[in-house]
Amino acid sequence: MNIQWKKLGLLYSPSEKNQHPKLLSHAANPLPMLIENDTYRIFFSGRDANNRSSVGAVDIDIIQRKVIREYKEPFFEHGLTNSFYADGVSIGNCYEVNGTTYMLFMGWQNPKNDHWRGDIGRLIVKQDLSLELDTEYPFLGINTIDPISLSYPWVIKTAEDVYSMWYGSTLSWKTANGEMLHVIQQASSSNGHEWKRLGLAVPYELGKIQAFSRPVVLKKPNGDDYEMWFSYRSGDDTTYRIGYAVSSDGQHWELALDKVGITVSKDGWDSEMIEYPFVFDHKGERYMLYNGNDYGKTGFGLAVLEEN
Repeated sequence: MNIQWKKLGLLYSPSEKNQHPKLLSHAANPLPMLIENDTYRIFFSGRDANNRSSVGAVDIDIIQRKVIREYKEPFFEHGLTNSFYADGVSIGNCYEVNGTTYMLFMGWQNPKNDHWRGDIGRLIVKQDLSLELDTEYPFLGINTIDPISLSYPWVIKTAEDVYSMWYGSTLSWKTANGEMLHVIQQASSSNGHEWKRLGLAVPYELGKIQAFSRPVVLKKPNGDDYEMWFSYRSGDDTTYRIGYAVSSDGQHWELALDKVGITVSKDGWDSEMIEYPFVFDHKGERYMLYNGNDYGKTGFGLAVLEEN
């Protein structure tokens, strides 16, 4: 079976005109939440003049591919100095525990005279879809398994009492080819709050695929196998591309980069890089939101899965 993503075009691109100071540029890490019918509230990470990201949103009818409403105010802002999200909030996905919906994020820190780094945080999504910080402390921070920096979490419920998480973890800021080694790790929880870290989830290969970000995991349509999409860099100065992996159990993964079915365009907003995918199902179709050039500065677009 050949997998191909049909690009449906750019959905939203931010403009500095009449924008909030915290959302001057970028619409990275799109995260859709269904409101009604075909309309989704798509949260994203926008940036201020100092490149610190906060959470904005826009309502879009994905069938008509029409912006219904653009929210001028941020839904959640980066934190104060010395907080674990002082220099940015990059969102992952949402999951539910006992009737409460949580939104996970990567909190950025950019300390003076030191390397930037991240921890994983959690927001509470209220019934009106407003956002509130769950705790001022990282939801998942560095430890002996993840000693340097964390990024982009994705959580789904994989069994009755099992929540599974996939997330990014830096093992080295710089390898022999000059690129970082940032891999996808996995963790498991029985209650959605306390996590057992299980180590490496997806194999990597220096010089081919070694800097992963923002994993997305779903079950295959009409099947029990799992699929994962992510963005990655190879270490040969190629910009971000979207990658793909498969698993029969969600724990042991096999790379299938030749089957991803989507790459950069010949020209336009996603001609230089594509990254930060979010895959979701709507009315029998599987869609992908993704970013293009300059880490989401050109906005986000939509693609639909075609299988031959």
